[in-house]
Amino acid sequence: MKNKLIASMIVLTSMWASCGGPSTDTPTGSEEPKKVALVPSNLPAFNADSAYAYTAKQVAFGPRVPNTPAHLQCADYISAMLKQFGAEVVVQSGKVTAYTGESLSIRNILGRINPKATSRIMLCAHWDTRPFSDQDLMKPKARFDGAVDGAASVGILLELARVLQANPPTIGVDIVLFDAEDFGNPKESNTYCLGSQYFASNPPVKDFQPKYGILLDMVGASGATFYREGFSMQYAPDVMNRVWSIAAELGYSSYFRNDPCGAVTDDHYFINTILGVPTIDIIHHDPEKGFGEYWHTQQDNMKAVDKITLGVVGRTLLGVVFSEKAAS
Repeated sequence: MKNKLIASMIVLTSMWASCGGPSTDTPTGSEEPKKVALVPSNLPAFNADSAYAYTAKQVAFGPRVPNTPAHLQCADYISAMLKQFGAEVVVQSGKVTAYTGESLSIRNILGRINPKATSRIMLCAHWDTRPFSDQDLMKPKARFDGAVDGAASVGILLELARVLQANPPTIGVDIVLFDAEDFGNPKESNTYCLGSQYFASNPPVKDFQPKYGILLDMVGASGATFYREGFSMQYAPDVMNRVWSIAAELGYSSYFRNDPCGAVTDDHYFINTILGVPTIDIIHHDPEKGFGEYWHTQQDNMKAVDKITLGVVGRTLLGVVFSEKAAS
C-alpha cells in the first residue's frame, strides 16, 4: 500500500451529516417509515475459499513489483482468469516514471462483464506490490508478499467475476486492476497511484464513464474495519451511503462502520479528480490505530489473510451489483 497520506478533514463530521448521514428529524404519524430492502433475497453465494485461493496464487509468483518476472507472470494470470470467467479483457500497457527516476513498465487490466450494457459500475483494486517493506523495523529494504495489500482485493474481484459468469447481472460491471499504485515516496503523495493516474488520463475504452466506482484496498485481514473515508465522502457520499446500507442489510455493520476517518490518497482520488467518476474507497484504516500492523511489513503474507473478511467484502459487492437495475 502506498504512503496513504492522511489529510486533515476539518469539517468531515458536518460534511457527512449533509451528505446523507443519520437524520435527527422525527417523522410525522405514529408509524415509522418502512425501510426498502436493497439486496434481493436470491443473492448468489460468494465462495471465500475461492477468493483465498486466487489470493494465494498471486502471492506464489512472488512480490509483484514492476519490472520483475513475477510482475509479468501475475499480470498474465489475472488476465487469463478474467477471460476464463467470460470477461472481455483489455490490457493497457504503458510507461510511467517512478519518483526514483526509474521507468516502470505497467499494465492496467480491465475486465468488462456484460460489455454491451449501457448501465455500468466499476469495481477496482491495485495488483502490484510495494518494492520494500519500509514499515518493518527489521527489514525496511526487503521485498514482501503483499498478500493483504493488493492480492486479497484482486482475489475477491476474481471470485466475483466467476460468480457473475454463472449469474449474469442485468448491468455491466467493469473490473479494473491498477498497476504501480505502491511505488511511491511517502513524502510526495502524487508519486503513488501511477497506474490509476495513467488510466484516468488515458481511458483504454471509448466513452468509459461508469455510473460510479468502488475501490478495494487492504480488505482481507482478520478483524478489518472499514470507516467512511474522507475523499469518498467528499466526492461520492451517495455511493458510500448505498454501499454501507447494503453491508448493514447483510449484517456486516461491525465491519462497515459509520464513523468517519481521515482522507486517504489512494487510486480513487485520481479516478474522482481526473476521470470524474464518483468512486469510494473501502479500506482498512482505523481513525485511531491507522492501518493494520501488517501494513508495508514482512507480516503482510498469507497468514494475515482471513477468509471471513474476504467473504464479508465479496458478498457486500454482490449485494451492490444485484441491487442495481439496468437502465430502461
